[in-house]
Amino acid sequence: MHPDFAERMRAFATEFNGRFDRLLTPTEPVAKRLHDAVRYAALAPGKRIRPFLVVATAKLFGPVPDDAWTAAVAIECVHAFSLVHDDLPAMDNDDLRRGRPTCHRRFDEPTAILAGDALVALAFDLISRDVCDAAIARDMIRTVARATGWSGMIGGQMLDLQSEHEPPSRELVESIHEQKTVALFRAACELGALAGGAEPDARQALSRYGQMVGRAFQIADDLLDVNACETETGKKTRKDQAAGKQTYPRCVGEERARAVAEGAARGAIAAIDRFGSDADDLRALASFTWNRAH
Repeated sequence: MHPDFAERMRAFATEFNGRFDRLLTPTEPVAKRLHDAVRYAALAPGKRIRPFLVVATAKLFGPVPDDAWTAAVAIECVHAFSLVHDDLPAMDNDDLRRGRPTCHRRFDEPTAILAGDALVALAFDLISRDVCDAAIARDMIRTVARATGWSGMIGGQMLDLQSEHEPPSRELVESIHEQKTVALFRAACELGALAGGAEPDARQALSRYGQMVGRAFQIADDLLDVNACETETGKKTRKDQAAGKQTYPRCVGEERARAVAEGAARGAIAAIDRFGSDADDLRALASFTWNRAH
């Protein structure tokens, strides 16, 4: 990652975390253990890439509106929920996430399940409460719901679990990636476009950008699981192969997987050519996604 861009990402994460922290302070009575687990999962160290996409996309159309920050927090709530549930013993059975014990290890399994449930509910609560324009709120809720639900991230997790130890299939791994990872990246860009008041053609270009960035990101994740160590990733590595997961390296080999990731990143950059220098941070993020695996 270029030093200047890395610094902007860190500055963004700091600002975002402050907003996230405030919104994770309930205005109504909440069981302390549940509240603690939600905050533990949500405020764990992270790059905040999905919220960054929301805000950076909205910024293409003028000063960042409050609606963009609301949507950014909502998408990170969904992402945090997915990590908590993915780590559960019944799913991927992980003990480490972002360099810390997973939520069910830090608390217990029932508390982790409920914390994930609370986070995904909070995402919709925030949009319905804080986005004043009813039409924009409706479109944001629909965008998040479709990216999260049975044809999105949750459906992708089901495919991921069902396909363990099946023969390697590029078609299958692409379907898993599109639902489990890409859907949320694409939704983040669509949320930013909605908050910024983008015209339909601009929204379509940004949706394409999010799709391609998400592809590059997930392939890089597959490669990191093969080649990186726990201190680099903040989670256990080499688990995908042991579990017989459908991954790009398993299907096409590491060299070809890197080439596909680079192609996806270049496709993302091409999708936002129309925005000129205003989209430089989005270009830098696209480059970062596939460079992670080098």
